[in-house]
Amino acid sequence: MSRTGQPRHITVVGAGITGLAAAWELSRAPDPPDVTILEAGHVVGGKLKASPFAGLASVDEGADAFLARVPWGRQLCDELGLTDLVSPASGAAYVWSGGRLHAIPDGLVLGVPAGLGGLIRSRLLSPLGVARAGLDLFRPRTPIDHDNLGRTIRDRFGAQVLERLVDPLVGSINAGDADHLSLEAATPQIAEPAARSRSLLLALRAGRRATMAASAAAGPVFLAPRHGMASLAATLAERLTAPPTTTTTTTPRTTIRTGTLVTEISRDGHRWRVNGEPTDAVIVTVPAYETGPLLAALCPDAAAILGAIPYAGVVMVSLHVRGDAAPSGSGYLVPKPVQQHVTAASFASHKWAHWQPSNGDSVLRVSLGRHERAAPMDFTDDVAITTALDEVGRHVGTTLDLLSARVGRWPRSFPQYLPHHLERVQAVDDALGAECPNLLVVGAAHRGLGVPACIRQGRDAALRLLAVAPSE
Repeated sequence: MSRTGQPRHITVVGAGITGLAAAWELSRAPDPPDVTILEAGHVVGGKLKASPFAGLASVDEGADAFLARVPWGRQLCDELGLTDLVSPASGAAYVWSGGRLHAIPDGLVLGVPAGLGGLIRSRLLSPLGVARAGLDLFRPRTPIDHDNLGRTIRDRFGAQVLERLVDPLVGSINAGDADHLSLEAATPQIAEPAARSRSLLLALRAGRRATMAASAAAGPVFLAPRHGMASLAATLAERLTAPPTTTTTTTPRTTIRTGTLVTEISRDGHRWRVNGEPTDAVIVTVPAYETGPLLAALCPDAAAILGAIPYAGVVMVSLHVRGDAAPSGSGYLVPKPVQQHVTAASFASHKWAHWQPSNGDSVLRVSLGRHERAAPMDFTDDVAITTALDEVGRHVGTTLDLLSARVGRWPRSFPQYLPHHLERVQAVDDALGAECPNLLVVGAAHRGLGVPACIRQGRDAALRLLAVAPSE
């Protein structure tokens, strides 16, 4: 509380999951501040979006689940009372290579082998490729100070492991290219054992054995609210803006203002102004290419770093097709050397039991485009649909009989964690800490682009501000 007895005020820029999570953490403080969330769009949730499709009430247009074996997503669902969570009905996945689908081998960590048996049985790699992967057991330690994921995997396991396993898997998560991704920022599960062990395979095997029992006890790898990931954001917004339980005029509250583009953040003594309105502190959660211009006059060094972060765009085509048109399993990945435009396809009706149309037809979700392959972003809807039908039909070996389709476009939605990304993010934090106290910048472009990572970043930012004495 300030000397006037009024609640401290914090402005959150952006009502995606990061901003909403920040506001949620602020609302739970023993002495909570007033919070205003400013969102340029007309709905909350950012990339968490769902809509009716194929006769189903809600099918996600973006992310369809969150990683359950890190705590932040599930914890937030528990706090919100979102207990109706579902897990994938099928976890089997494939890689399209050599003109057919191959089951992804067992014993991998983000595509990196923790053993050779699965590689041999899958026949996804040639005998020479398996032999080259096995050389990791005998090669000397290789330096990783270059912080390049592709280079690390190629050095340790050879080109086939990189091109047919790691790059398709990690690249589909980031819409990127492993040869241009930070080992530490994009794959911390790989970076830590690579830094401490001579053999990456043996280090991953030891870590995998140590966690298998705990993982089995922990339950599914992925979870999602039954009504779609967008319901997580919608429930957060509803709880944040619920009427106060007391009529006291000083009761803290959260206000969400959609359709409000933030064009200016400026100093106001020891406080700030956002679009001219005073506030004690600011949490900025919008993409880096929007944040950079907002900070240009306040902290040029931070603004320059943020403005240089590249982004990738993806087109997501949802297909409603006649009959059971896909093999059993959750979907497949397409390695870069054999990609045309489709990078991955989800057999959504197999993956999620609640996404099965009642008449036995199928729903597929198909991703087109990635970093430095942006042509699909310029496709018309008809071209995007035709491309998805033709390529997926060829991959699964059948002609798809289309009943309906939906095209979602996600331009500049996937920040690319280039090598040494975390060093640049730390430089942003250091510059802001020195020049812009009580102004924090977090989100997908910083320390993790998955839903749980964004939740964690938003909540951590809120806790940092709550630990600071109010401006007086």
